[in-house]
Amino acid sequence: MNLPFFVYGTLRPGEINHDRFLRGRTAREEPALLRGAVLYEGPGYPYAVEGPEGEVRGELVTARPEAYAELLTLLDRLEEYVPGDPRNLYDRVERPVVREADGTEVQAWLYVAAPAVAARLRARGTRVEGGDWRG
Repeated sequence: MNLPFFVYGTLRPGEINHDRFLRGRTAREEPALLRGAVLYEGPGYPYAVEGPEGEVRGELVTARPEAYAELLTLLDRLEEYVPGDPRNLYDRVERPVVREADGTEVQAWLYVAAPAVAARLRARGTRVEGGDWRG
């Protein structure tokens, strides 16, 4: 099954990587929320860190079926995600997100801070107040 993607940083509309990676490859983009996560500042991009509190604002991106495999590969490369690699900065995980328009819950792929990065951010990172990287 081709899951949609939840994006909350440089892949959001108007941000630096949106047009580069998503333009022409999506069927739909809509506002959504990830509950149970906190957003932290990174070096020019944010990290979502899973935890019991908080929520992160972003977009639920549904890929065009014919572009799905290519988009998954491109996004894994952008996030430097390699399954099982302990050097990952991000892990790609499947989580429920909530469509803002109607409150329905949808399973989606998203990239969260890998465990070592998450631990460092929890200890001394800068939280993004309100969970919206756009401010």
